[in-house]
Amino acid sequence: MKSYYCQAVTVWIPIAGLLLLFCGGCGNPEKEYKQVFRYNQAEGISSLDPAFAKSQAVIWAVRQLYSTLVEPDNDLEIRPSLARQWRVSADRRTYTFDLRTDVYFHDNDVFPGGKGRRMTAQDVVYSLRRIMDPATASPGAWIFNGRVQADSGFRALNDSTFELTLIRPFHPVLGILSMQYCSVVPREIVEKYGKDFRNHPCGTGPFRFFYWDEGQGLILHRHPQYFEKDSTGARLPYLEAVKVTFLESKAAEFLMFRQGQLDFMSDIDASFKDEVLTKRGTLKKEWEGRMVLNKHSYLNTEYLGFMTDTASSALKVSPTRLKKIRQAINYGFDRTKMMTYLRNNIGTPALSGFVPAGLPSFDAAKVKGYSYDPGKARQLLQEAGYPGGRGLPAIKLLSIPNYADLANYVANQLQEVGIRIQVEVVQKSLLLEQTAKSQALFFRGSWIADYPDAESYLAMFYSRNPAPPNYTRYNNPAFDKLYEHAISENNDSIRYELYREMDQLVMTDAQVVPLFYDEVIRLVQPNVSGLYSNGMNLLELRHVKKN
Repeated sequence: MKSYYCQAVTVWIPIAGLLLLFCGGCGNPEKEYKQVFRYNQAEGISSLDPAFAKSQAVIWAVRQLYSTLVEPDNDLEIRPSLARQWRVSADRRTYTFDLRTDVYFHDNDVFPGGKGRRMTAQDVVYSLRRIMDPATASPGAWIFNGRVQADSGFRALNDSTFELTLIRPFHPVLGILSMQYCSVVPREIVEKYGKDFRNHPCGTGPFRFFYWDEGQGLILHRHPQYFEKDSTGARLPYLEAVKVTFLESKAAEFLMFRQGQLDFMSDIDASFKDEVLTKRGTLKKEWEGRMVLNKHSYLNTEYLGFMTDTASSALKVSPTRLKKIRQAINYGFDRTKMMTYLRNNIGTPALSGFVPAGLPSFDAAKVKGYSYDPGKARQLLQEAGYPGGRGLPAIKLLSIPNYADLANYVANQLQEVGIRIQVEVVQKSLLLEQTAKSQALFFRGSWIADYPDAESYLAMFYSRNPAPPNYTRYNNPAFDKLYEHAISENNDSIRYELYREMDQLVMTDAQVVPLFYDEVIRLVQPNVSGLYSNGMNLLELRHVKKN
Protein backbone atom coordinates (compact mmCIF):
# COMPACT_ATOMS: atom_id res chain seq x y z
CA MET A 1 0.00 0.00 0.00
CA LYS A 2 1.32 3.40 -0.96
CA SER A 3 2.22 5.57 2.00
CA TYR A 4 1.16 9.20 2.03
CA TYR A 5 2.07 10.16 5.55
CA CYS A 6 5.63 11.22 4.88
CA GLN A 7 5.07 12.91 1.55
CA ALA A 8 4.89 16.46 2.82
CA VAL A 9 3.37 18.86 0.37
CA THR A 10 4.27 22.26 1.79
CA VAL A 11 1.98 25.07 0.81
CA TRP A 12 2.11 28.56 2.28
CA ILE A 13 -1.28 30.20 2.32
CA PRO A 14 -2.30 33.57 3.78
CA ILE A 15 -5.26 33.40 6.14
CA ALA A 16 -6.35 36.33 8.27
CA GLY A 17 -3.04 38.06 7.68
CA LEU A 18 -0.92 35.08 8.71
CA LEU A 19 1.28 32.78 6.64
CA LEU A 20 0.24 29.33 7.63
CA LEU A 21 1.83 26.03 6.76
CA PHE A 22 -0.23 23.23 5.29
CA CYS A 23 1.64 19.97 5.39
CA GLY A 24 -0.29 17.32 3.46
CA GLY A 25 -0.82 14.39 5.81
CA CYS A 26 1.81 15.42 8.38
CA GLY A 27 1.11 16.67 11.87
CA ASN A 28 -1.97 18.34 13.32
CA PRO A 29 -3.43 21.71 12.41
CA GLU A 30 -2.34 24.62 14.63
CA LYS A 31 -4.84 26.66 16.60
CA GLU A 32 -4.33 29.77 14.44
CA TYR A 33 -5.94 28.20 11.40
CA LYS A 34 -8.69 26.16 12.95
CA GLN A 35 -11.27 27.63 10.52
CA VAL A 36 -10.02 25.33 7.76
CA PHE A 37 -12.36 22.50 6.78
CA ARG A 38 -10.49 19.31 5.82
CA TYR A 39 -11.85 16.30 3.99
CA ASN A 40 -10.51 13.47 1.87
CA GLN A 41 -11.57 12.50 -1.65
CA ALA A 42 -10.35 8.94 -2.15
CA GLU A 43 -11.25 8.77 -5.85
CA GLY A 44 -9.55 12.07 -6.66
CA ILE A 45 -10.89 15.04 -8.60
CA SER A 46 -10.68 14.98 -12.39
CA SER A 47 -11.62 18.61 -13.12
CA LEU A 48 -12.65 21.90 -11.52
CA ASP A 49 -14.62 22.92 -14.61
CA PRO A 50 -18.36 22.74 -13.84
CA ALA A 51 -19.10 21.62 -17.41
CA PHE A 52 -17.57 18.30 -16.31
CA ALA A 53 -19.27 18.04 -12.89
CA LYS A 54 -20.47 14.48 -13.44
CA SER A 55 -19.11 12.64 -10.39
CA GLN A 56 -19.80 13.40 -6.75
CA ALA A 57 -16.12 14.23 -6.19
CA VAL A 58 -16.17 16.94 -8.86
CA ILE A 59 -19.62 18.21 -7.84
CA TRP A 60 -18.47 18.70 -4.24
CA ALA A 61 -15.41 20.72 -5.24
CA VAL A 62 -17.18 22.70 -7.96
CA ARG A 63 -20.02 23.61 -5.61
CA GLN A 64 -17.57 25.52 -3.41
CA LEU A 65 -16.23 27.53 -6.37
CA TYR A 66 -19.36 28.32 -8.38
CA SER A 67 -23.00 29.30 -8.05
CA THR A 68 -26.13 28.51 -10.06
CA LEU A 69 -29.29 30.51 -10.76
CA VAL A 70 -31.26 28.42 -8.27
CA GLU A 71 -30.40 25.69 -5.79
CA PRO A 72 -32.10 23.08 -3.59
CA ASP A 73 -32.44 23.85 0.11
CA ASN A 74 -32.10 21.23 2.83
CA ASP A 75 -35.67 20.08 2.13
CA LEU A 76 -34.90 19.88 -1.63
CA GLU A 77 -37.19 22.80 -2.43
CA ILE A 78 -35.77 25.01 -5.19
CA ARG A 79 -34.83 28.44 -3.90
CA PRO A 80 -33.12 31.54 -5.36
CA SER A 81 -29.33 31.81 -5.57
CA LEU A 82 -27.86 34.00 -8.33
CA ALA A 83 -31.44 34.74 -9.32
CA ARG A 84 -33.47 36.82 -6.86
CA GLN A 85 -36.78 35.63 -8.31
CA TRP A 86 -38.34 34.29 -11.50
CA ARG A 87 -41.56 34.36 -13.48
CA VAL A 88 -43.12 31.69 -15.70
CA SER A 89 -45.16 32.48 -18.79
CA ALA A 90 -48.76 31.31 -19.17
CA ASP A 91 -47.72 28.62 -21.67
CA ARG A 92 -45.01 27.47 -19.19
CA ARG A 93 -42.29 27.66 -21.85
CA THR A 94 -40.55 30.93 -20.86
CA TYR A 95 -38.79 31.50 -17.53
CA THR A 96 -37.62 35.04 -16.76
CA PHE A 97 -35.02 35.41 -14.01
CA ASP A 98 -34.20 38.65 -12.19
CA LEU A 99 -30.55 38.38 -11.20
CA ARG A 100 -28.78 39.72 -8.15
CA THR A 101 -26.63 42.78 -8.88
CA ASP A 102 -24.16 42.23 -6.03
CA VAL A 103 -22.46 39.07 -7.34
CA TYR A 104 -18.77 39.24 -8.25
CA PHE A 105 -16.42 36.72 -9.80
CA HIS A 106 -13.30 35.78 -7.87
CA ASP A 107 -10.24 37.98 -8.37
CA ASN A 108 -8.20 36.86 -11.36
CA ASP A 109 -5.26 38.27 -13.33
CA VAL A 110 -7.34 38.08 -16.53
CA PHE A 111 -9.73 40.76 -15.22
CA PRO A 112 -8.66 44.44 -15.43
CA GLY A 113 -6.57 45.21 -12.37
CA GLY A 114 -6.91 41.60 -11.28
CA LYS A 115 -10.20 42.36 -9.51
CA GLY A 116 -13.25 40.17 -10.01
CA ARG A 117 -15.94 41.87 -12.08
CA ARG A 118 -19.69 41.84 -11.55
CA MET A 119 -21.65 38.90 -12.96
CA THR A 120 -24.29 39.75 -15.57
CA ALA A 121 -27.03 37.99 -17.56
CA GLN A 122 -24.60 37.69 -20.49
CA ASP A 123 -22.47 35.40 -18.31
CA VAL A 124 -25.49 33.16 -17.73
CA VAL A 125 -26.21 32.95 -21.47
CA TYR A 126 -22.58 32.10 -22.22
CA SER A 127 -22.37 29.46 -19.45
CA LEU A 128 -25.51 27.57 -20.46
CA ARG A 129 -24.76 27.69 -24.18
CA ARG A 130 -21.28 26.41 -23.42
CA ILE A 131 -22.75 23.22 -21.93
CA MET A 132 -24.56 22.51 -25.21
CA ASP A 133 -21.61 23.43 -27.44
CA PRO A 134 -20.16 20.23 -28.98
CA ALA A 135 -16.70 21.81 -28.75
CA THR A 136 -16.99 21.77 -24.95
CA ALA A 137 -17.81 18.03 -24.99
CA SER A 138 -19.60 18.38 -21.66
CA PRO A 139 -21.18 15.17 -20.30
CA GLY A 140 -24.00 17.46 -19.14
CA ALA A 141 -25.11 18.44 -22.66
CA TRP A 142 -28.12 16.12 -22.31
CA ILE A 143 -29.79 18.40 -19.75
CA PHE A 144 -30.82 20.86 -22.49
CA ASN A 145 -30.70 18.73 -25.65
CA GLY A 146 -34.20 18.44 -27.09
CA ARG A 147 -35.49 20.94 -24.53
CA VAL A 148 -33.80 24.22 -25.49
CA GLN A 149 -32.60 25.70 -28.79
CA ALA A 150 -28.97 26.67 -28.14
CA ASP A 151 -29.07 29.72 -30.42
CA SER A 152 -32.37 31.20 -29.25
CA GLY A 153 -33.33 29.55 -25.96
CA PHE A 154 -30.98 31.62 -23.76
CA ARG A 155 -31.31 35.44 -23.83
CA ALA A 156 -30.00 38.38 -21.80
CA LEU A 157 -32.76 41.00 -21.81
CA ASN A 158 -30.41 43.35 -19.96
CA ASP A 159 -27.51 42.99 -17.51
CA SER A 160 -29.76 41.73 -14.72
CA THR A 161 -32.52 39.84 -16.56
CA PHE A 162 -32.06 36.38 -18.08
CA GLU A 163 -34.68 34.56 -20.12
CA LEU A 164 -34.91 30.82 -20.79
CA THR A 165 -37.31 29.54 -23.44
CA LEU A 166 -38.14 25.85 -23.69
CA ILE A 167 -39.15 24.04 -26.87
CA ARG A 168 -42.07 22.58 -24.93
CA PRO A 169 -43.11 22.76 -21.24
CA PHE A 170 -40.90 20.77 -18.88
CA HIS A 171 -41.66 21.42 -15.24
CA PRO A 172 -38.44 19.89 -13.77
CA VAL A 173 -36.33 22.52 -15.58
CA LEU A 174 -35.75 24.44 -12.33
CA GLY A 175 -34.21 21.31 -10.85
CA ILE A 176 -31.97 21.03 -13.92
CA LEU A 177 -30.85 24.65 -13.49
CA SER A 178 -29.74 23.77 -9.95
CA MET A 179 -27.26 21.18 -11.25
CA GLN A 180 -23.58 22.11 -11.06
CA TYR A 181 -23.34 21.83 -14.84
CA CYS A 182 -25.30 25.11 -14.87
CA SER A 183 -22.74 27.03 -12.81
CA VAL A 184 -22.01 30.51 -14.13
CA VAL A 185 -18.48 31.05 -15.50
CA PRO A 186 -16.74 34.15 -16.96
CA ARG A 187 -16.21 33.94 -20.72
CA GLU A 188 -12.88 35.77 -20.82
CA ILE A 189 -11.23 33.36 -18.38
CA VAL A 190 -12.62 30.25 -20.05
CA GLU A 191 -11.37 31.51 -23.42
CA LYS A 192 -7.98 32.49 -21.96
CA TYR A 193 -7.28 29.00 -20.59
CA GLY A 194 -9.31 26.76 -22.93
CA LYS A 195 -9.09 23.14 -21.76
CA ASP A 196 -6.83 24.27 -18.91
CA PHE A 197 -9.80 26.05 -17.35
CA ARG A 198 -10.17 22.72 -15.52
CA ASN A 199 -7.26 23.76 -13.27
CA HIS A 200 -7.67 27.56 -13.50
CA PRO A 201 -11.25 27.82 -12.17
CA CYS A 202 -12.99 31.12 -11.53
CA GLY A 203 -16.55 31.44 -10.33
CA THR A 204 -18.82 33.35 -7.93
CA GLY A 205 -18.98 30.70 -5.19
CA PRO A 206 -18.17 31.01 -1.48
CA PHE A 207 -14.57 29.86 -1.99
CA ARG A 208 -11.95 30.74 -4.59
CA PHE A 209 -9.21 28.61 -6.05
CA PHE A 210 -5.75 28.76 -4.45
CA TYR A 211 -3.74 25.59 -5.05
CA TRP A 212 -4.12 22.15 -6.61
CA ASP A 213 -1.48 19.45 -6.77
CA GLU A 214 -3.39 16.65 -8.47
CA GLY A 215 -3.24 13.46 -6.45
CA GLN A 216 -1.89 15.30 -3.40
CA GLY A 217 -4.04 18.21 -2.29
CA LEU A 218 -6.46 21.00 -3.18
CA ILE A 219 -6.78 24.26 -1.23
CA LEU A 220 -9.56 26.81 -1.59
CA HIS A 221 -9.73 30.20 0.16
CA ARG A 222 -12.72 32.17 1.35
CA HIS A 223 -14.18 34.49 -1.31
CA PRO A 224 -14.23 37.86 0.51
CA GLN A 225 -16.88 39.31 -1.84
CA TYR A 226 -19.28 36.38 -1.70
CA PHE A 227 -22.81 37.75 -1.92
CA GLU A 228 -24.67 35.77 0.76
CA LYS A 229 -25.04 36.80 4.40
CA ASP A 230 -26.43 35.02 7.42
CA SER A 231 -29.50 36.07 9.41
CA THR A 232 -27.43 38.53 11.46
CA GLY A 233 -25.96 40.21 8.39
CA ALA A 234 -22.54 38.54 8.66
CA ARG A 235 -21.02 37.64 5.30
CA LEU A 236 -20.71 33.95 4.47
CA PRO A 237 -18.84 31.64 4.52
CA TYR A 238 -17.48 31.46 8.06
CA LEU A 239 -14.57 29.21 7.12
CA GLU A 240 -11.28 30.70 5.95
CA ALA A 241 -10.29 27.79 3.73
CA VAL A 242 -11.05 24.26 2.55
CA LYS A 243 -8.34 21.62 2.26
CA VAL A 244 -8.91 18.40 0.31
CA THR A 245 -6.55 15.42 0.40
CA PHE A 246 -6.57 12.42 -1.91
CA LEU A 247 -5.71 9.36 0.15
CA GLU A 248 -6.76 6.31 -1.84
CA SER A 249 -7.05 4.03 1.19
CA LYS A 250 -10.33 4.28 3.11
CA ALA A 251 -8.58 2.71 6.10
CA ALA A 252 -5.94 5.46 6.05
CA GLU A 253 -8.70 8.04 5.71
CA PHE A 254 -10.47 6.64 8.78
CA LEU A 255 -7.20 6.72 10.73
CA MET A 256 -6.69 10.40 9.84
CA PHE A 257 -10.24 11.16 10.91
CA ARG A 258 -9.72 9.39 14.25
CA GLN A 259 -6.52 11.41 14.76
CA GLY A 260 -8.42 14.67 14.16
CA GLN A 261 -6.70 15.43 10.84
CA LEU A 262 -9.98 15.34 8.89
CA ASP A 263 -13.20 17.08 9.87
CA PHE A 264 -15.63 14.62 8.36
CA MET A 265 -15.95 11.38 6.43
CA SER A 266 -18.65 10.52 3.95
CA ASP A 267 -19.84 6.92 4.03
CA ILE A 268 -18.28 4.13 6.03
CA ASP A 269 -16.25 1.49 4.26
CA ALA A 270 -17.39 -2.12 4.66
CA SER A 271 -14.01 -3.04 6.14
CA PHE A 272 -14.65 -1.07 9.34
CA LYS A 273 -18.39 -0.37 9.47
CA ASP A 274 -18.89 -3.11 12.08
CA GLU A 275 -16.23 -1.45 14.24
CA VAL A 276 -18.14 1.83 14.25
CA LEU A 277 -21.82 0.92 13.87
CA THR A 278 -24.22 -1.43 15.59
CA LYS A 279 -26.41 -3.69 13.44
CA ARG A 280 -29.17 -1.14 14.03
CA GLY A 281 -27.05 1.51 12.33
CA THR A 282 -26.28 3.55 15.45
CA LEU A 283 -22.88 4.64 16.73
CA LYS A 284 -21.27 2.14 19.08
CA LYS A 285 -20.86 3.24 22.70
CA GLU A 286 -17.08 3.47 22.54
CA TRP A 287 -17.26 6.14 19.83
CA GLU A 288 -19.89 8.36 21.45
CA GLY A 289 -18.42 11.79 22.22
CA ARG A 290 -15.43 11.10 19.95
CA MET A 291 -17.38 11.57 16.73
CA VAL A 292 -20.88 12.48 15.58
CA LEU A 293 -22.94 10.25 13.30
CA ASN A 294 -25.23 12.04 10.82
CA LYS A 295 -27.72 10.10 8.69
CA HIS A 296 -30.11 11.45 6.08
CA SER A 297 -32.24 9.95 3.32
CA TYR A 298 -30.34 9.98 0.01
CA LEU A 299 -31.90 10.14 -3.45
CA ASN A 300 -30.30 6.91 -4.58
CA THR A 301 -32.16 3.68 -5.33
CA GLU A 302 -30.15 0.47 -5.49
CA TYR A 303 -31.87 -2.11 -7.66
CA LEU A 304 -31.69 -5.10 -9.96
CA GLY A 305 -32.97 -4.48 -13.48
CA PHE A 306 -34.49 -6.69 -16.17
CA MET A 307 -33.83 -5.92 -19.82
CA THR A 308 -37.09 -6.44 -21.72
CA ASP A 309 -36.18 -5.38 -25.27
CA THR A 310 -38.51 -7.52 -27.40
CA ALA A 311 -36.03 -7.34 -30.28
CA SER A 312 -33.44 -9.24 -28.24
CA SER A 313 -32.96 -12.84 -29.37
CA ALA A 314 -31.45 -13.72 -25.98
CA LEU A 315 -34.54 -12.50 -24.17
CA LYS A 316 -36.82 -14.76 -26.23
CA VAL A 317 -35.36 -17.84 -24.50
CA SER A 318 -34.87 -16.27 -21.05
CA PRO A 319 -37.39 -16.88 -18.25
CA THR A 320 -37.08 -13.19 -17.26
CA ARG A 321 -39.28 -12.37 -20.27
CA LEU A 322 -42.16 -13.61 -18.13
CA LYS A 323 -43.69 -11.08 -15.74
CA LYS A 324 -44.54 -13.78 -13.19
CA ILE A 325 -40.90 -14.85 -12.97
CA ARG A 326 -39.85 -11.24 -12.43
CA GLN A 327 -42.53 -10.89 -9.75
CA ALA A 328 -41.44 -14.13 -8.08
CA ILE A 329 -37.88 -12.81 -7.84
CA ASN A 330 -39.22 -9.64 -6.21
CA TYR A 331 -41.14 -11.66 -3.59
CA GLY A 332 -38.42 -14.24 -3.03
CA PHE A 333 -35.92 -12.52 -0.71
CA ASP A 334 -36.02 -10.58 2.56
CA ARG A 335 -34.92 -6.97 2.06
CA THR A 336 -35.22 -6.12 5.76
CA LYS A 337 -32.77 -8.84 6.85
CA MET A 338 -30.48 -7.90 3.97
CA MET A 339 -30.26 -4.33 5.29
CA THR A 340 -29.63 -5.47 8.86
CA TYR A 341 -26.90 -8.00 8.19
CA LEU A 342 -25.16 -6.56 5.13
CA ARG A 343 -25.71 -2.82 5.50
CA ASN A 344 -25.98 -2.22 9.28
CA ASN A 345 -29.31 -0.60 8.44
CA ILE A 346 -27.68 2.13 6.36
CA GLY A 347 -30.63 2.80 4.10
CA THR A 348 -34.26 1.68 4.00
CA PRO A 349 -35.58 -1.59 2.52
CA ALA A 350 -37.23 -0.76 -0.82
CA LEU A 351 -40.75 -2.01 -0.12
CA SER A 352 -42.50 0.65 -2.19
CA GLY A 353 -41.68 1.80 -5.73
CA PHE A 354 -38.56 2.72 -7.65
CA VAL A 355 -38.78 6.39 -6.63
CA PRO A 356 -36.99 6.65 -3.27
CA ALA A 357 -38.01 8.09 0.06
CA GLY A 358 -36.92 11.69 0.46
CA LEU A 359 -38.82 13.13 -2.50
CA PRO A 360 -42.08 15.00 -1.84
CA SER A 361 -44.01 12.74 -4.22
CA PHE A 362 -42.98 9.58 -2.31
CA ASP A 363 -45.92 7.86 -0.65
CA ALA A 364 -45.48 4.23 0.46
CA ALA A 365 -49.23 3.95 1.11
CA LYS A 366 -50.05 4.70 -2.53
CA VAL A 367 -47.24 2.85 -4.33
CA LYS A 368 -47.12 -0.82 -3.39
CA GLY A 369 -43.92 -2.73 -3.96
CA TYR A 370 -42.87 -6.22 -2.88
CA SER A 371 -42.32 -7.58 0.59
CA TYR A 372 -40.81 -10.97 1.45
CA ASP A 373 -43.38 -13.65 0.63
CA PRO A 374 -41.78 -16.99 -0.34
CA GLY A 375 -45.19 -18.63 -0.62
CA LYS A 376 -46.28 -16.07 -3.20
CA ALA A 377 -42.99 -16.53 -5.06
CA ARG A 378 -43.56 -20.31 -5.27
CA GLN A 379 -47.16 -19.77 -6.43
CA LEU A 380 -46.00 -17.44 -9.23
CA LEU A 381 -43.35 -19.97 -10.27
CA GLN A 382 -46.02 -22.63 -10.58
CA GLU A 383 -48.32 -20.33 -12.56
CA ALA A 384 -45.42 -19.55 -14.90
CA GLY A 385 -45.03 -23.28 -15.64
CA TYR A 386 -42.11 -24.05 -13.33
CA PRO A 387 -43.56 -25.74 -10.20
CA GLY A 388 -40.90 -25.81 -7.48
CA GLY A 389 -38.49 -24.36 -10.02
CA ARG A 390 -38.44 -27.57 -12.08
CA GLY A 391 -37.33 -26.90 -15.63
CA LEU A 392 -36.37 -23.32 -14.84
CA PRO A 393 -32.91 -22.56 -16.27
CA ALA A 394 -30.37 -20.69 -14.18
CA ILE A 395 -30.68 -16.90 -14.51
CA LYS A 396 -27.43 -14.94 -14.79
CA LEU A 397 -27.17 -11.78 -12.65
CA LEU A 398 -24.38 -9.33 -13.50
CA SER A 399 -22.96 -7.36 -10.57
CA ILE A 400 -19.93 -5.21 -9.81
CA PRO A 401 -17.47 -6.25 -7.04
CA ASN A 402 -18.73 -3.74 -4.44
CA TYR A 403 -22.21 -5.27 -4.56
CA ALA A 404 -21.31 -8.94 -4.90
CA ASP A 405 -22.40 -9.60 -1.30
CA LEU A 406 -25.88 -8.22 -1.99
CA ALA A 407 -26.17 -10.18 -5.24
CA ASN A 408 -25.12 -13.41 -3.51
CA TYR A 409 -27.56 -12.79 -0.66
CA VAL A 410 -30.43 -12.45 -3.15
CA ALA A 411 -29.25 -15.55 -5.05
CA ASN A 412 -29.06 -17.68 -1.89
CA GLN A 413 -32.56 -16.73 -0.76
CA LEU A 414 -34.08 -17.26 -4.20
CA GLN A 415 -32.50 -20.72 -4.30
CA GLU A 416 -34.81 -21.66 -1.40
CA VAL A 417 -37.94 -20.95 -3.46
CA GLY A 418 -36.63 -22.75 -6.55
CA ILE A 419 -35.04 -19.91 -8.55
CA ARG A 420 -31.38 -20.48 -9.42
CA ILE A 421 -29.39 -17.28 -9.82
CA GLN A 422 -25.86 -17.39 -11.20
CA VAL A 423 -23.99 -14.29 -10.01
CA GLU A 424 -21.29 -13.06 -12.37
CA VAL A 425 -19.06 -10.28 -11.05
CA VAL A 426 -17.70 -7.90 -13.69
CA GLN A 427 -16.04 -4.50 -13.68
CA LYS A 428 -18.31 -1.48 -13.71
CA SER A 429 -17.17 -0.35 -17.17
CA LEU A 430 -18.11 -3.72 -18.69
CA LEU A 431 -21.49 -3.74 -16.95
CA LEU A 432 -22.28 -0.25 -18.25
CA GLU A 433 -21.26 -1.29 -21.74
CA GLN A 434 -23.44 -4.41 -21.69
CA THR A 435 -26.50 -2.62 -20.30
CA ALA A 436 -26.12 0.13 -22.92
CA LYS A 437 -26.03 -2.50 -25.69
CA SER A 438 -28.98 -4.59 -24.38
CA GLN A 439 -26.61 -7.48 -23.63
CA ALA A 440 -27.36 -7.74 -19.90
CA LEU A 441 -30.70 -9.42 -19.25
CA PHE A 442 -30.52 -9.18 -15.43
CA PHE A 443 -28.15 -6.68 -13.83
CA ARG A 444 -27.36 -4.74 -10.70
CA GLY A 445 -27.79 -0.96 -10.93
CA SER A 446 -28.16 2.22 -8.94
CA TRP A 447 -29.76 5.51 -9.84
CA ILE A 448 -28.87 8.76 -8.10
CA ALA A 449 -31.15 11.71 -8.80
CA ASP A 450 -29.62 14.36 -11.03
CA TYR A 451 -32.04 16.89 -9.60
CA PRO A 452 -34.66 16.73 -6.80
CA ASP A 453 -37.67 15.58 -8.79
CA ALA A 454 -39.13 12.10 -9.29
CA GLU A 455 -38.98 12.68 -13.06
CA SER A 456 -35.24 12.02 -12.80
CA TYR A 457 -36.15 8.40 -11.91
CA LEU A 458 -39.20 7.90 -14.10
CA ALA A 459 -37.37 9.08 -17.23
CA MET A 460 -35.57 5.72 -17.01
CA PHE A 461 -38.77 4.00 -18.15
CA TYR A 462 -39.96 6.36 -20.89
CA SER A 463 -39.85 4.31 -24.10
CA ARG A 464 -38.52 7.14 -26.26
CA ASN A 465 -35.43 7.49 -24.10
CA PRO A 466 -32.31 5.53 -25.12
CA ALA A 467 -29.93 3.79 -22.73
CA PRO A 468 -28.96 5.61 -20.67
CA PRO A 469 -31.30 6.21 -18.99
CA ASN A 470 -33.72 3.48 -20.20
CA TYR A 471 -31.37 0.56 -19.50
CA THR A 472 -34.29 -1.89 -19.18
CA ARG A 473 -35.87 -0.86 -22.53
CA TYR A 474 -39.22 -0.59 -20.78
CA ASN A 475 -42.01 0.13 -23.26
CA ASN A 476 -45.51 0.69 -21.89
CA PRO A 477 -47.83 3.09 -23.79
CA ALA A 478 -49.86 3.75 -20.63
CA PHE A 479 -46.68 4.80 -18.81
CA ASP A 480 -45.58 7.03 -21.71
CA LYS A 481 -48.92 8.83 -21.74
CA LEU A 482 -48.71 9.55 -18.01
CA TYR A 483 -45.09 10.69 -18.31
CA GLU A 484 -45.86 13.15 -21.11
CA HIS A 485 -48.73 14.58 -19.06
CA ALA A 486 -46.62 14.87 -15.90
CA ILE A 487 -43.66 16.78 -17.36
CA SER A 488 -45.98 19.55 -18.59
CA GLU A 489 -48.21 19.62 -15.49
CA ASN A 490 -47.69 22.71 -13.32
CA ASN A 491 -49.88 21.68 -10.37
CA ASP A 492 -47.67 19.84 -7.87
CA SER A 493 -50.47 17.72 -6.39
CA ILE A 494 -51.62 16.50 -9.80
CA ARG A 495 -48.06 15.89 -11.00
CA TYR A 496 -47.18 13.90 -7.87
CA GLU A 497 -50.22 11.70 -8.37
CA LEU A 498 -49.15 11.05 -11.97
CA TYR A 499 -45.65 10.17 -10.73
CA ARG A 500 -47.12 7.64 -8.32
CA GLU A 501 -49.27 6.07 -11.03
CA MET A 502 -46.20 5.65 -13.22
CA ASP A 503 -44.18 4.18 -10.38
CA GLN A 504 -46.94 1.67 -9.67
CA LEU A 505 -47.03 0.57 -13.32
CA VAL A 506 -43.28 -0.16 -13.20
CA MET A 507 -43.77 -2.15 -9.99
CA THR A 508 -46.74 -4.10 -11.29
CA ASP A 509 -44.78 -5.02 -14.43
CA ALA A 510 -41.82 -5.97 -12.17
CA GLN A 511 -39.44 -4.19 -14.50
CA VAL A 512 -36.95 -3.77 -11.66
CA VAL A 513 -36.20 -5.27 -8.25
CA PRO A 514 -35.71 -2.32 -5.87
CA LEU A 515 -33.29 -3.35 -3.11
CA PHE A 516 -33.03 -0.31 -0.86
CA TYR A 517 -33.33 3.45 -0.70
CA ASP A 518 -29.95 4.76 0.31
CA GLU A 519 -28.89 7.04 3.14
CA VAL A 520 -26.19 9.68 3.43
CA ILE A 521 -24.03 8.67 6.35
CA ARG A 522 -21.35 11.00 7.68
CA LEU A 523 -18.91 10.92 10.55
CA VAL A 524 -18.20 14.43 11.80
CA GLN A 525 -15.78 15.81 14.39
CA PRO A 526 -17.57 17.06 17.54
CA ASN A 527 -16.19 20.61 17.09
CA VAL A 528 -17.83 21.06 13.67
CA SER A 529 -21.22 22.78 13.47
CA GLY A 530 -23.43 23.84 10.58
CA LEU A 531 -22.65 20.85 8.33
CA TYR A 532 -26.10 19.85 7.13
CA SER A 533 -27.02 16.86 4.99
CA ASN A 534 -29.69 16.71 2.32
CA GLY A 535 -31.15 14.15 -0.05
CA MET A 536 -28.78 15.12 -2.88
CA ASN A 537 -25.74 14.46 -0.65
CA LEU A 538 -24.34 17.89 -1.49
CA LEU A 539 -21.36 19.15 0.49
CA GLU A 540 -22.64 22.45 1.87
CA LEU A 541 -19.91 24.43 3.66
CA ARG A 542 -21.26 27.99 3.69
CA HIS A 543 -22.59 27.76 7.27
CA VAL A 544 -19.90 25.49 8.72
CA LYS A 545 -17.96 26.62 11.80
CA LYS A 546 -15.28 24.93 13.88
CA ASN A 547 -15.42 25.54 17.60
